[in-house]
Amino acid sequence: MAINLTSSEKKSFFSFLALYLGSSFILMSISLFFYYQNEKILYIDLVKSNMQNIVSKASNEIIVSHMTDGIFDKNRYLNNQDYKIAFYDKDKRLLFGNLEENFSFEHNFYYDEDKLLILDSSTVGHLGVWYIVLKDNSLKEKISKLKFNIVAIFLIFYSIIALVGWYLAKLFLKPIKEEREKLNNFIKDTTHELNTPISALIMSSDGENLTKKQLERIKFSAKRVSEIYKDLTYIFLENIEKKSIEKIDLSEIIKDEICHFEPMCARKKLNISLDLQEFNYLINKDDFIRLFNNLFSNAIKYNKIDGKIEIVLKNRELIIKDSGIGIPKDKIKDIFNRYYRATNQSGGFGLGLNIVNMICKTYNIKIEVDSFEDKGTTFKLIF
Repeated sequence: MAINLTSSEKKSFFSFLALYLGSSFILMSISLFFYYQNEKILYIDLVKSNMQNIVSKASNEIIVSHMTDGIFDKNRYLNNQDYKIAFYDKDKRLLFGNLEENFSFEHNFYYDEDKLLILDSSTVGHLGVWYIVLKDNSLKEKISKLKFNIVAIFLIFYSIIALVGWYLAKLFLKPIKEEREKLNNFIKDTTHELNTPISALIMSSDGENLTKKQLERIKFSAKRVSEIYKDLTYIFLENIEKKSIEKIDLSEIIKDEICHFEPMCARKKLNISLDLQEFNYLINKDDFIRLFNNLFSNAIKYNKIDGKIEIVLKNRELIIKDSGIGIPKDKIKDIFNRYYRATNQSGGFGLGLNIVNMICKTYNIKIEVDSFEDKGTTFKLIF
């Protein structure tokens, strides 16, 4: 999932990743440290318990051998590879054994990172043995293996956490990037949309004596700039002014607004058919004009040359049907999203249908869309 990020997004991305990985590192390190200490203590206790069993067994065999005049099999202990053992007399002199360690007879148990020793004096002089000292050879290897396993576990899980963190950071930034791209496209499209009528205004107003055609162009361009301004105002400043709501005849407003679009319809040679019944509805007049104009202007913009538009207002329904390019089925669900454009075939910057949807929600108007590619689109408003 490759994402091109701005410098600020990169900073946020790596800050999040550093915080996530840093906190994960600390938590895992603390957890594994305590786990290591706990396992180490368990290892020592197990080894110590095993060593005690060995020296107790050896002490019992010495005592039994002494009392029964038997022979103590010391080789069985001296030849074991898991430990070193030594037997001492009353004066702490070595009698026999393979342990070569300097240690104090003052403690029964001794442990450091290199060795584990245990002292047993339960023989009490049988066969001349007063002390048995046992050194474990396996603990150091077990502790080293434990450390290796913990480091391996840490690296594996931390790698997984790092990959998850990387993926999550990109996942969180993806919608931000998409919104940024939408906003950038919106700014570009708005600039383009404003540039067309402004250029027409400048060109049409050039000269002292303006013709009727130039005046019509000026009027149309000025209206277009006004519509863009109103759309932007409605989207971003809609809650600033309190709107007046009144019962108005929608059919009369539709007739009046269609007249304003006659130049656009004439350019495409569109056939407009009307079937309007008088219908009064409680709504802000400007909101309904904006609602109708956005749908009607889309029916013109995305229509074909010599196409047709049918407008029906009856039975509490307003239907606007065109013979235009249509909308792909998989894109219909997104057409009311802000900045979304289902096609680049005509102008616009993805606000019109978003405004339509907002107005419909405000006045509890149900909106339905039916469209077929290359055949046309039908918008139905149910009041």
